[in-house]
Amino acid sequence: MSASTQNKLGAIDLTTALGRCEFQPEINVLINRRAGIESAIATLQDAGKLVEASKLFAHALPKREAVWWACVCAHYSEPADIAKADRLAREIAADWVRKQDDDLRYAAFKQAGETGFQSAHAWAAVAAFWSGGSVAPRGTTPMPPGAHLTGLAVAGAVALAAVRGDPDRQTARMHQFLASAHDIAAGGGGRIGRETT
Repeated sequence: MSASTQNKLGAIDLTTALGRCEFQPEINVLINRRAGIESAIATLQDAGKLVEASKLFAHALPKREAVWWACVCAHYSEPADIAKADRLAREIAADWVRKQDDDLRYAAFKQAGETGFQSAHAWAAVAAFWSGGSVAPRGTTPMPPGAHLTGLAVAGAVALAAVRGDPDRQTARMHQFLASAHDIAAGGGGRIGRETT
């Protein structure tokens, strides 16, 4: 992979990322802890552990890029009749990625609440909210989010997007999602359009 990939995934070390992923022991055994994140992701993909590879990406990508990836994945498997509340949650999260505005960050969380926190779109919005700043209500003592929370929400968004509507599509979708993550890590937009049926 290119040097730009290493730059995008270099914000966190493998040991920290694995600690945040909380993999089962057998998954950790697959990964050489002396290797880098790219090598660990490749090992997981080669072993067919696509969900685990996606979790590692969710924690390893910089927060802004990770939120964008969640938005891309949510959009990919979005049905034509998606609820307006869900669509708006994804759109606000994507707008936050472009503008990095604190008002949008709070708006994303509010909109995620309107969805009942049940969709990939909602968790993309939660990921934006947990990306930085304060998670306390406005006007109260600021409280930063835990460093692992964005990755946790992104991993949830990606997992939900992979099984939405038809769990049998999970593997094919995960291949698309991981290709998108690799592109984002290399400095690309990671766009994969919408799923065709």
